Amino acid sequence: MRWPHQLRWKLFISHLVIVVIADIVLLATATFLASIGLVNSAPLTLGSAAAETGSLDPSLIAQAPPLQQFQAVVQQALLVSGFAALAAAVVVSLFVSRRIVEPLLTLTGVSKRLAQGFYRERTRIASDDEIAQLSQSVNQLADTLDQTEQRRLALLADVTHELRTPLATIGGYMEGLLDGVVKPSPETFSLILHESSRLQRLIEDLELLSRVEAGQLPVVARSTDIRRLLDAMRVQFDPLFAANQVCLHIDAPERLPAVWADPDRIDQVLINLLSNAYRYTPAEGEVALRVSTTADMLTIEVSDSGVGIDAEHLPHVFERFYRVDKSRARQSGGSGIGLAIVRHLVYAQGGDISVWSAGKGQGTTFSFTLPLAPHTFDMPKFTAETPVSFEI
Repeated sequence: MRWPHQLRWKLFISHLVIVVIADIVLLATATFLASIGLVNSAPLTLGSAAAETGSLDPSLIAQAPPLQQFQAVVQQALLVSGFAALAAAVVVSLFVSRRIVEPLLTLTGVSKRLAQGFYRERTRIASDDEIAQLSQSVNQLADTLDQTEQRRLALLADVTHELRTPLATIGGYMEGLLDGVVKPSPETFSLILHESSRLQRLIEDLELLSRVEAGQLPVVARSTDIRRLLDAMRVQFDPLFAANQVCLHIDAPERLPAVWADPDRIDQVLINLLSNAYRYTPAEGEVALRVSTTADMLTIEVSDSGVGIDAEHLPHVFERFYRVDKSRARQSGGSGIGLAIVRHLVYAQGGDISVWSAGKGQGTTFSFTLPLAPHTFDMPKFTAETPVSFEI
């Protein structure tokens, strides 16, 4: 912002203008009255003459000595010009203060409305100074609050829907069993158990997400052998992938540096990403897990040859309850919470996560980073022997 547009300079210039106007009015009035009074030898007031006679007789004023005439002219000029300068200063001050106070009152009113929950309120201040910047900041705050409120309402609607679906299934089958419409069978009990497990998983995911977003999930970072975690993932997922004829590749160097992370949380991240890749990869497809390192970070990529994601959906993938294909996700058991949890867990350990896809049917790649352990690169605030605990 250039200095003429700054509020401090506007205030300084306005005060300077007030002083200049007052001086000009004072000078002009004094000059005008002095010229009239001295030419006509009849100033409007004369202190000494009034004191002696108790009146302002023009004939006495005209007979006054030149010094008294000059003093009378000066007194009259100062009196009239002083009031004129004061009136001009008041007018200019009211104008300037109005230009400052009115926007501030508008901002106060909007902030009160926002505090009452009216998040659609906005300020409209046409200026180019600090008050305009404050107005833009208030509008940005209002936009953020409005978006947060919309997400909260969407979350309530999504949670209600997700809980209602398995509860309705369980309730319907139990009512059918009681009425004799549905015959007891292992398949019926298995379906009820499946819906009950789905409901339990959803509640557990919601609890975990709420703890993560509230900063109440402990993360204990320490030197972690990433190779051991990858081997555990292979043992855990090989049978599942083989049953669906999906090939799982793990491409990583034989010797990997240790990362500074919580192994339990990294397990959660890898399980979520591999489960997600498995869920959206058809039979005879491929899922690849690749590991690479830089000077201070380790990168893990999980890519699949599955259904892919259109570009318009990519920015929303990590939002809670967001699904690219809602019907397919519900059929496959996804809750729409896993990727939101993954993002928070990665961020909590000093890493970053991203997603990329060429489009529908082109597969998807998730990539996240983790900092290397202190003995691999310089990290003065940590020691290899002492784990660090912190809350997200």
